[in-house]
Order: sequence, then C-alpha cells, then structure tokens
Amino acid sequence: MPEREERVRYAALLNVAFTMIEVIGGFLTNSLAIFSDALHDFGDSATLLVSWFFERKAKKSPNAKYTFGYQRLSLFSALFAASILIGGSIVIILQAIPRFLNPEPVNAFGMIGIALIGITFNGAGFFLLKRGESLNEKVLSWHLLEDVLGWVGILLGGLIIYFWKFYLIDPVLTIGLTAFILYGVTENLREAINILLQGVPKHIDIESVKRDIESIKGVLGIHDVHIWSLEGETDVFSAHVVLDDETLQKAPEQTRQAIKDALQRHHIEHSTIELESQYQCVGVVCEERHEKAKNKEKGH
Repeated sequence: MPEREERVRYAALLNVAFTMIEVIGGFLTNSLAIFSDALHDFGDSATLLVSWFFERKAKKSPNAKYTFGYQRLSLFSALFAASILIGGSIVIILQAIPRFLNPEPVNAFGMIGIALIGITFNGAGFFLLKRGESLNEKVLSWHLLEDVLGWVGILLGGLIIYFWKFYLIDPVLTIGLTAFILYGVTENLREAINILLQGVPKHIDIESVKRDIESIKGVLGIHDVHIWSLEGETDVFSAHVVLDDETLQKAPEQTRQAIKDALQRHHIEHSTIELESQYQCVGVVCEERHEKAKNKEKGH
C-alpha cells in the first residue's frame, strides 16, 4: 500500500488532470453542474497539492525547537482542505439558485460522457485516500467523494435531460449533493478543531481510561489527567498517579508499566506518568485523597 504522502500525491495528480478536462466540458455542455464542479475541482486540486506539501514536511524528525516533530502540519492541511470545501460549496449553491428561476438548455450527451470520465478519475482518487487513517486523508477523501457522488448525479441528470428535456434537474442535483457533502465535511472540521484545542479524541473514553488505571493494584487515585492527539492518529497522555506507600517503594516501575499497558488498550502509545505518594498533597485535596485511599483499602 502506498504511504500517506504517496496516496495524497497520486490523488492530487488525478484531480489536476481531470480538472482541465472538466473546465472544457463545462463550457461545451453549458451544464452548471459540470462547470460548478470544475471550479470546485480547481479548489480541490489546490488543496491536494498543498496537502501533499504538508504531508512531506510532516515527516521531518523532531528537533530542539519542535520536540513533537511536524506531524501537526497534516492537521493544518485538513483544516485548509475543509475550509476550501465549505467555501467552494457555498459558491456552487449561489450559482445554482438562479437556474431554478431560469433553467437553461444543456448538452445531455456531453454531460453523460464527462460524467463517466469523472466517476473513473475521482473514484480512483477516493478509494486511494480512503485507505488512509489520518484526519487529513479523511477530509481529502470527502473532497473526492463529493466529486464521485456529484458525477453519479450528473450522469443520472444527463440521462433525464436526454430523454425528458427536464433542465431543472441540473441545479436540483447541484444543491442536493453539495448540501450532503457540507454535512460530512463539517464533522471532520469539528474534529480538527477539537484536536487543535487539545480536546480528548472522540475515539477515547477518558472515564474508561481512568477506571482501568485505578483498577491496577496499588493505585489509589489519578488526577491532572490530559489526553490529546497530535494530528488525529498519535494520542498523548499525561497524569499524576497516586500509589500506596508499599507499591511506591517496592514496585513503582512495574506499576508504571501496567499503566502503560492499560493505555495501550485504549490505543494511547505516548504517555508521561508522574507517580506520587498519597501524602504528597496539601489542604482539602490531601484530605479527599486520604479519604479515597481509606475507602479503597476497606474495599479490599
């Protein structure tokens, strides 16, 4: 399977090649759906090329200034792609509205031919990126899925126009398919913003993580828990874990490893764990910790 950078590069080249065919087809057929998709594909091509650039830079090794490396460049690429897609979709809808009032004749046979080519090109790019797991590839795959579904719609629209001369189907399909894709890309955009704000990734249940750690022998409690993701794939964990005195003195490293094993089950590979005594606290926090420790000991 091609690496992430190669998948994005192949998809970008496919999209650039087809965009040129699409622009010509839009003028020749007088189809708003084709011409609008040509403009949208132009934005997709720019997005894919920028994404390819970011994916290459994201592979650079960590250094003294960027200790986590450049993996988050992939996330910025996802945000850029989502922004372009939303902006382009709004433009398409605004262009389609006047056609409801004044439908224009289009070349149905040309629509059908270009739609078949479009399904082939964009379908190949979509399935290529669909294999990827990064948020960037997911957003980019939505770009191409929009085009695949759009061309299926244009193909059906071309057939309807060819047999029944129902020209209103052109703007109807344009708005319907664009609205569907806006819904999908909004979900990805929300997750990208969550990652930028260092929120807990949606695939991780933080309460379940806490329960698994607190169930480990010798663990009295856990606090200052932080779980976030670098770019949607690499999850990071940090926390202070309170141990009873015996465990802290005799088996701290074994307990730390048990915690790391528990985190692995939640697909968290990078962790920073601070082990501390139940008496390493002050004030109300200390009293609450002692009370929790007593309750846990009674439970045993």
